[in-house]
Amino acid sequence: MTKTPGATQPTEVVVEGSATSFAQQVTVGKHRLLSDEPTAAGGTDTGPAPYDLLLMALGACTSMTVGLYARRKQLPLEAIRVRLRHAKIHAEDCQDCETKEGKLDRIERDVELVGNLDDDQRARLLEIANKCPVHRTLQREIEIATRLV
Repeated sequence: MTKTPGATQPTEVVVEGSATSFAQQVTVGKHRLLSDEPTAAGGTDTGPAPYDLLLMALGACTSMTVGLYARRKQLPLEAIRVRLRHAKIHAEDCQDCETKEGKLDRIERDVELVGNLDDDQRARLLEIANKCPVHRTLQREIEIATRLV
């Protein structure tokens, strides 16, 4: 469970689906959405695929974090657009990675800043984008405790 800033209780995400298809109903507090796989992967494309949801989380967190920083520093930022892509790549193709065998996940993130910002402000906002909580979580070692209930 995650702790939403300002919330008193951790947020619980509930995912339910039939064993006969990929389509899933996702409930987060009072919010509901669907997740599925594209038809090419055997789904019915009724919602974003799981990796799309992951990219959504990173993109939303990036935009929120950059916007918050700009508001606090009273920077002339008008809008933020974050475009993300996920791919599996061969480890040997990653120059900056420690792992050199098998496949790795690569997320490409393009951050567009709209506003009358100078080069130093743009550079600082890009640094801030790399400090969003979801970005940091994805770069850390993660423990997932799974139990049968």
